[in-house]
Amino acid sequence: MKNPMIKKHMVIVGGGITGITSAYALAQQGMQVTLIEKNRYPGMETSYANGGQLSASNAEVWTHPSTLIKGLKWMLKSDAPLLMNPAPTWHKLSWMAEFVAAIPRYKDNTIATTRLAIESREHHFAWAKAEGIEFDHKREGILHIYRDKKGFDHAGEVSRLLAQGGLPRRAVTPEEMKAIEPTLQGQYCGGYFTESDSTGDIHKFTFGLAKACERLGVKILTEHQVLSVASNGQSAAVQVQHAGQTETLSFDGIVICAGVHGRGLAAQLGDRLNIYPVKGYSITVGLNDEASQAAAPQVSLLDDETKLVTSRLGQDRFRVAGTAEFNGIDLDIRADRIKPLVNWVNTCFPGVDTRRVEPWAGLRPMMPNMLPRVGAGKKANVFYNTGHGHLGWTLSAITAHQLAGHVLAWSSNNSIAIFGGTRLAQA
Repeated sequence: MKNPMIKKHMVIVGGGITGITSAYALAQQGMQVTLIEKNRYPGMETSYANGGQLSASNAEVWTHPSTLIKGLKWMLKSDAPLLMNPAPTWHKLSWMAEFVAAIPRYKDNTIATTRLAIESREHHFAWAKAEGIEFDHKREGILHIYRDKKGFDHAGEVSRLLAQGGLPRRAVTPEEMKAIEPTLQGQYCGGYFTESDSTGDIHKFTFGLAKACERLGVKILTEHQVLSVASNGQSAAVQVQHAGQTETLSFDGIVICAGVHGRGLAAQLGDRLNIYPVKGYSITVGLNDEASQAAAPQVSLLDDETKLVTSRLGQDRFRVAGTAEFNGIDLDIRADRIKPLVNWVNTCFPGVDTRRVEPWAGLRPMMPNMLPRVGAGKKANVFYNTGHGHLGWTLSAITAHQLAGHVLAWSSNNSIAIFGGTRLAQA
């Protein structure tokens, strides 16, 4: 419900999925909003070609002891699902230390993330319907697949945590897996199926919601590079460069939604935001013939062994994404990281022609405890909605809703900073 008494002018830095959902949520509350994005269009970086899943079933946080064991085992294997550059940096070391410190909160944080994901999707669906956003949405569920008993048994433990968060999913036999997705080839121990999960094209959703924001009065400044940010607690200044010209813009408050670049901006505002860029890769396979279209899956998959997810985007596109690479801010697309994705398609869906694939890499903004940073900074008019890691799209709507509550509380001189959402567990 809009509040006509609120007239604060907020600036949002970053036009990815979290920036656009934040702008939409604030505009719905009657705020004056300006969004600054360095690219020509919103959603051109990490929100461009991810795995396409709206996946509450993937809410398990990574702060489990097995992650450390796998990371060490795979460190020198170039095609490993998780790859850590062994060269030390203070940023990486501090992040890893906090990651380890968050391991005791693994169960609580997984349950909290599940609850957020379930709340979030209701907003996603409602917004898309209200604004007429077409984004290749498929509500066919997500099937997690396991080749060995160890992985399947761990999935059973995860399912119990997801259930505590309110998400039902069911174990399925190899025969049932084949009935759910007949095109899947290979031998499996079993799987888990979540009917309520769905998939779509994140870029189409982000771009469509950006257009809705503009209809609500949001001013979107594209091709504006943010050079610096500052706040005195009552006003915020953003220095930008556009078309070779530099200027400083003033606002009542500022929201940082800048993904992996948020850490540096937060430091300028007096806050510590320990986000680390975790690179993920994807390929988009063009299904350019009837045989490939028939051989590609309709149901979304998550292969826990290879850490790959899939989504069917319309009739003629098949997205495969995943892996995690700790190598700083680096967007190079490595052939040795793309090859396993193509090989996976060739193995699991041999009828799909993989001669034409579009590779992509994006940097997930990840906090050590795997929970997004949502809320106020040290300065009264500084806010954050970032650090969503591998669940950026899945969680973006609920965290935008929460952000709106924090901003409304500040603008109304109300010290209560929780609004209509689940409290985030803390590491």
